[in-house]
Amino acid sequence: MVLGGLTFFAGGAINGGAVNVAMLILGRILLGLGVGFTNQAAPLYLSEVAPAKCGVVASNFLNFFLSKHPWGWRLSLGLAVVPAAIMTLGAALISDTPSSLVERGRLRDAKQSLIRIRGAGADVEGELDDLVRSVGAAKAADREPFVTILERRHRPQLVMAVAIPFFQQVTGINIIVASRCSFVRYVGSDVVFGIILKTGGSVYLFDLNCLIWQLAVAAVLVAGTGASGTEHISKELAVAVLILLCTYGAGFGWSWGPLSWLIPSEIFPIKIRTTGQGISQAVNFATTFALSQSFLAMLCHLKYGAFLFYAGWIATMTLFVMLFLPETKGIPLDSMQGIWEQHWYWRRFVSTTVSA
Repeated sequence: MVLGGLTFFAGGAINGGAVNVAMLILGRILLGLGVGFTNQAAPLYLSEVAPAKCGVVASNFLNFFLSKHPWGWRLSLGLAVVPAAIMTLGAALISDTPSSLVERGRLRDAKQSLIRIRGAGADVEGELDDLVRSVGAAKAADREPFVTILERRHRPQLVMAVAIPFFQQVTGINIIVASRCSFVRYVGSDVVFGIILKTGGSVYLFDLNCLIWQLAVAAVLVAGTGASGTEHISKELAVAVLILLCTYGAGFGWSWGPLSWLIPSEIFPIKIRTTGQGISQAVNFATTFALSQSFLAMLCHLKYGAFLFYAGWIATMTLFVMLFLPETKGIPLDSMQGIWEQHWYWRRFVSTTVSA
């Protein structure tokens, strides 16, 4: 996280002081590297220590107020150094996770770390014993993590590491975020979307609002522009699109938004946790790239059908979550294997093996 913060800081500083296109490109590359580092490390750390939520409200407010000024783009890009500096300093000050301390044989420090995280009055002996057993089992396995993760007993976790980030992107969220200025240009501001997007929820709220929103927007566009999409949309229907946009943001914010980052980071045994998180992030960014490159062409050819495309995916992922994703809330990381052993489908893969 320190390395990611430093890289992000450098990218923000270069973009803020850019005097040519080459500097902008270099800054964006460094920002991308910083995001890659932190997206790999931060969810793992939070899953082992404490969950946290961040919204996009602050950035939307800044972009709204700075959009009127000729130098606003420079400040908007350069202000990336502020969260980067906070993250770098914070990462340098926070303690190691109990799991990493146990891996290095520092059991006393691991116990103290657990006490700080759980509270002075918490009984951490049982959790520490579970960590010691998990780390011992991980060290006893000589196979490489990328080989181990392909074993049959880890099939449920691997499927989720691929399916969940893929499904997150085919909700259409990054397309909506990237295009939200076009959606709200005549009827509102980015601030509205940012405020609505900041919320939280449970695994069983994964999809409903997102599905309703995609179907409703398609219906509004058909009503307002005709099936050919050539007519101008009325002011009333434009306002309806804005309301649906906010509803969609709320649905995503309490479902696929936070949980699609959290779940892949907590379901893997310690031996392959980092590998699993890496696979999850690779799928996430690859899907984002593919969808962002194809959306405009899809919108031009399919018009309202583009929203039906995403609605179809949301219906599919809703069924997938209901059938194949067990609830992980309240389950300690080192007891996570039990949820797969009790699942109606996944137990056939893991029930005859010992938890890794």
